[in-house]
Amino acid sequence: MSNSPARKLHLKTWGCQMNVYDSQRMADVLAPLGYGLTDEAEDADLVILNTCHIREKASEKLYSELGRLKEQQQDKAAKGGRMMVAVAGCVAQAEGAEIIKRAPNVDLVFGPQTYHTLPEMVGRAARESGLVNTDFPVESKFDHLPAEQAIEGKSAFLSVQEGCDKFCTFCVVPYTRGAEASRTVQPILDEAQRLLDKGILEITLLGQNVNAFHGTAADGSIWSLARLIEELAKDSRLKRLRYTTSHPRDMSDDLFAAHRDIPVLMPYLHLPVQSGSNAILAAMNRKHTRDDYKRIIDKLRAARPDIALSGDFIVGFPGEREQDFQDTLDLVMEVGYASAFSFAYSARPGTPASGLGQQVEDAVKQERLHRLQDLIWRQQQHFGATKVGQTLPVLFEKPGRKPGQLIGKSPWLQSVVAEAPESLIGQIVNVAIDSAHPNSLIGRVVGGGFILNSH
Repeated sequence: MSNSPARKLHLKTWGCQMNVYDSQRMADVLAPLGYGLTDEAEDADLVILNTCHIREKASEKLYSELGRLKEQQQDKAAKGGRMMVAVAGCVAQAEGAEIIKRAPNVDLVFGPQTYHTLPEMVGRAARESGLVNTDFPVESKFDHLPAEQAIEGKSAFLSVQEGCDKFCTFCVVPYTRGAEASRTVQPILDEAQRLLDKGILEITLLGQNVNAFHGTAADGSIWSLARLIEELAKDSRLKRLRYTTSHPRDMSDDLFAAHRDIPVLMPYLHLPVQSGSNAILAAMNRKHTRDDYKRIIDKLRAARPDIALSGDFIVGFPGEREQDFQDTLDLVMEVGYASAFSFAYSARPGTPASGLGQQVEDAVKQERLHRLQDLIWRQQQHFGATKVGQTLPVLFEKPGRKPGQLIGKSPWLQSVVAEAPESLIGQIVNVAIDSAHPNSLIGRVVGGGFILNSH
């Protein structure tokens, strides 16, 4: 008797870790209907494209993918089968019925707040053509999600907060994800407990503004992110804890203290600043200055001297002068980043910045972007070089490209490659770093490969 699933589900995910988490939970929601995951779209009975609206040309990428899927749908229909196609995520939320209009082969469009109702939506979409659900339900989707299914590896995401009230003028998140909302505390602790029961060693707490978390506890008190981290860290099975993405305005004294006092909170923080120019920060409605940001960095480094920073930068925002851009370069030099994401400004329909004048020419944006990325690249290489000669705890995750190699990650999210037996996959092991390459560190397992079981 075959143990293969009755139906096959293919999920393609673009964008942030929140989307990765959402896709995992979509699979969980559909599992009771007999859907099992497949890596090949052409084999699937249901394909879900979980989209991101942040990156440039997000819609173009979606419609290109839908064009390819249309051919596969036709091939499957010719063989007497059916492939349903659904579009999820932030592009779905933003464009809604327009997706059906442009791509009639799409059966279902739904936003990121509604996927807990996927069984019902899939059933309706099988009978009705072009179903669209971009509502913002009053009830939290998290209250209706089933327990997590089998989890691969030793790292997992755990969503604690969604939405955004910041209304940066370039950003679509408040419109696609809704207002800031935090989960209540006990369901988060329960989910973390289930993850640890399944052998997870590393948890990353997720939110559009994760450090704005203000969850209600069982006694009615309101917990901050730092209080939640403190509670999670009490379980000795948790070896690594991270959180992303943070906003400078929500960094708080108790969070600085958490970085100082809680060893399992990893010394790596993604803290976007977007620009080093006060004038551009004001135009972006960031509501912090470059000096505010630098004071936060000083507090973080005072609390945890080995902390490494990642950031986001937008180049060529409307009105950006050469001096504004130079202010950004100067800030990068002053802070020093282990890594960063940088993009040329691209208008998002419906955002305030899309209607601003003083648009920067594309050639100027690209030239500035090249200069910024060159500086960030040099800083990243320097940070990697500082680890040569050190012995680092590495969480091995998978086989490497060459036989006998494993790939893992350091506390600073660097890829580390070492010769090691596959039995060490899923373990935290001491690795002496011998060399730094552009995108990885190379090292040797030391101390007989003893696993680090203590904090």
